Amino acid sequence: MKNQLSFIVIISFLWLAACTTGSISPTPPPTQSEETIAPPLPGKPLAKSIHKRDQWSSLTGWNSDDLLPAWQAFLQSCRVLSKQPVWHENCKIAASLQHPSNTRIRKFFETYFIPYQVVNTDNTEQGLITGYYEPLLKGSRTFSERYRFPVYAAPDELLTIELGEAYPELKDLRLRGRLNGRKVVPYYSRSEIMNNPGLLNGYELLWVEDEVELFFLHVQGSGRIVFDNGEMMKIGFADQNGFPYNSIGKLLVQRGELPLEQASMQGIKQWGRQNPNKLAELLQQNARYVFFRELPSDLSGPIGALGVPLTAGRSIAIDPLSIPQGVPVFLATTWPNTSRPLNRLMVAQDVGGAIKGGVRADFFWGFGHEAGNQAGKMKQAGKMWILMPKEYQPVAFTQQ
Repeated sequence: MKNQLSFIVIISFLWLAACTTGSISPTPPPTQSEETIAPPLPGKPLAKSIHKRDQWSSLTGWNSDDLLPAWQAFLQSCRVLSKQPVWHENCKIAASLQHPSNTRIRKFFETYFIPYQVVNTDNTEQGLITGYYEPLLKGSRTFSERYRFPVYAAPDELLTIELGEAYPELKDLRLRGRLNGRKVVPYYSRSEIMNNPGLLNGYELLWVEDEVELFFLHVQGSGRIVFDNGEMMKIGFADQNGFPYNSIGKLLVQRGELPLEQASMQGIKQWGRQNPNKLAELLQQNARYVFFRELPSDLSGPIGALGVPLTAGRSIAIDPLSIPQGVPVFLATTWPNTSRPLNRLMVAQDVGGAIKGGVRADFFWGFGHEAGNQAGKMKQAGKMWILMPKEYQPVAFTQQ
């Protein structure tokens, strides 16, 4: 036991060092967009939120939502959830539902599930709802003066140390680094990779023409590349270098380069094109670097943390220490930059580098320009309810 506690203390030290110096960072398994998670202290629950049992009548818009798109996303989640005893029977019933309609789907959830409102640990009920999407970039399989910014595959020297296999307290946490002689040291930062192109020779998956768009491809975690001959390649998250995510939008505001109301994705892109001489230095302030893999062309959407394709307008990224992955979530928020209600059933199928805490979600808008427009503007307040099987016995996530 003493050795186990010592190991956890060491890992905690490494994590704290990572937050301040960019050392080896504990992270969850490869996902659509990664989340850095602090290791739990011995004997402490993982929960970052309070789940309060509630009534269906509290879910504003529940009776008017078109549930069919979310139903298809939920069935995708059941491919994973059904392996858990508490979900097995309900997923079996869902798969057998004939001719699903809004009435039948609503009755299914109200019969077999209980809504729990997600509450922050300070007892507040609202949180931030942002958006993300699948961008389209122009690219090439070969380097040229036009296509000169590389999209890298995960390098073989990138080490991943699984912690949960030996220490259950550290389940879903991983360390990333590389060997330097007999020592495991931090993997290269974004700055090191950008300033030393030869570090990753041979791992170029393709090249793109726009450095700002490439940076936001890293932020989104997946995308599509169109080549000059019209061919399209889908790429998705493969791995990352283990450094914590740092918002360059927040940094531009702090430096007085952008007012807060313009620090959206669109505003940052415009700033980058107007300030090409300052761009590289700014991008390097986010040390996290993402590696990609080619995806099958017939996928309906990018693959999220749960391992299933995301559904536009119905999948969200959450903090897995606050909300279990794969579960249905009823979201009550507003459309980007408006007060118009956006109340709908979603499914927690992804995690994100900046998605931390209780009432916090990233709304997946889908593919293309309009999806990007909505995602870039979305910074709304919202409330969330998770829908859990009646047999569910809350442990780590729920406090009553």
